[in-house]
Amino acid sequence: MTWTRETLARTVDHTLLKPEATDAQVAALAAEAAELGAFSICVSPNRLPVQVASGLAVCTVVGFPSGAHVSQAKALEAQRAVRDGAAEVDMVVALGSVMAGDWDAVEADVAAVKAACGAVLLKVILETAALTDEQVVEACRRSEAGGAQYVKTSTGFHPTGGASEHAVRLMRETVGDRLGVKASGGIRDTATALAMLAAGASRLGLSGTRAVLDGLSA
Repeated sequence: MTWTRETLARTVDHTLLKPEATDAQVAALAAEAAELGAFSICVSPNRLPVQVASGLAVCTVVGFPSGAHVSQAKALEAQRAVRDGAAEVDMVVALGSVMAGDWDAVEADVAAVKAACGAVLLKVILETAALTDEQVVEACRRSEAGGAQYVKTSTGFHPTGGASEHAVRLMRETVGDRLGVKASGGIRDTATALAMLAAGASRLGLSGTRAVLDGLSA
C-alpha cells in the first residue's frame, strides 16, 4: 500500500498519557489531532470528558500502566470511562497472570472489562517486549476469547520497551483478520510507523504524530 499523509493519519490514536498532563494540554492535543486528521485521541481516564471535533474519536486507558489491578476495579474504570464519553478503551493485560501461565485468569480479566464496555471497542495491551513469542500468541488468543476487538503491543511505560515489527507480525498471524492490531510504544519516525503497518498493524499509538506525518510529502 502507498501511504499518504491523510491515510496514515487515519490510523493514529494521537496520545497523551503522561500523568502530569493538564486539561489545557489535553485540549491542545484534541485540537492538534483534528488538524492532523488523526483517528482519535488517547488520554487518561481522569481527563474525561473531553470536547473533540466531529469525526475525532476519544480513547482512554484502563488498569494503566501496570495491569496489576483487580478485574472489578478495571471494569468499574471502564464503565466510568464509557459514561464519560470514551468510544474506545485500551486495557492493560493482567501481566502477572500472563507470566504465571494463568490463562483462565487472563481471559476472565478481559471478559470483565469487555462486559463493562458494552458496545465500546476494547483493545488489550500485552506488553509484548516483556513476553516470549509463546506468551504473545496465547495472550492474543485469550484476549480474543474474552471479547476484545484489538490487541495492542505496549503501554510505552514498561522498561522492556515498546512495539517491534516481530511482535506486530506475530500478533497479526495469531488473530488473522478477526481482530485489529495496534502498535504503540517507541514509534517516533515515519519509517518505523510504516514498518509497523507493513508488519500488520491496523492502528498506531503515537505521541509525536506530527513528526511522523511530516515524513510524508502529501
